[in-house]
Amino acid sequence: LKRAQQMFADLNQNSVRPTRSLGILYNYRDSFARFTLKIVETIPIFKNLTELEKTTISNRSTKMFTLSSIYQANKALLGKSGKNPKLTQEEENNTNDFWIEVTRFIPEWQGVINNKLSSSELRKEFVHAHGLAIHALGIAGNSLIKKYPKNWKTVLKKIEKIDWLRSNAKLWEGRAMTAGRISKAHTNLVLTANLLKKTL
Repeated sequence: LKRAQQMFADLNQNSVRPTRSLGILYNYRDSFARFTLKIVETIPIFKNLTELEKTTISNRSTKMFTLSSIYQANKALLGKSGKNPKLTQEEENNTNDFWIEVTRFIPEWQGVINNKLSSSELRKEFVHAHGLAIHALGIAGNSLIKKYPKNWKTVLKKIEKIDWLRSNAKLWEGRAMTAGRISKAHTNLVLTANLLKKTL
């Protein structure tokens, strides 16, 4: 009992809030967290390219997305909220298929998977190499699958038309970017998702 009490005291006196990614990584009670980890381990654009512990990625990092951003994107894609939402087999299949299909229509993602491009290059030059973009893709994907449940994969091809270059300030400034920097603010997320929905 004394040892347990001392551990309690130590943990509370020296506590540091873990990052959201770490919370997802080590949460074995949350089935949605476990499902997201499975997605990270099986989808090529996420496999070996996901930062599992931190919520930010340095400029020189070989990673492209954080675990927490993929978790949020999956929640948005499936229209889930709250803690530990439950999934049907169809929802799991749709999530898996959605990210595979998106990868088909973003050539730079394929370049990273095939080691022809580095993730740091992509993050420097493209909007789609950031958590904001996959979260927005999840939001747009949710609307897409609801509207076209049978042929959403065909309609998704329209995202090929998008110029994802950060240098395209006319398209991205005030949407995904603020003063030339990618912004994760809610307004930026909504505006980016709306652009994707309009394109689709």
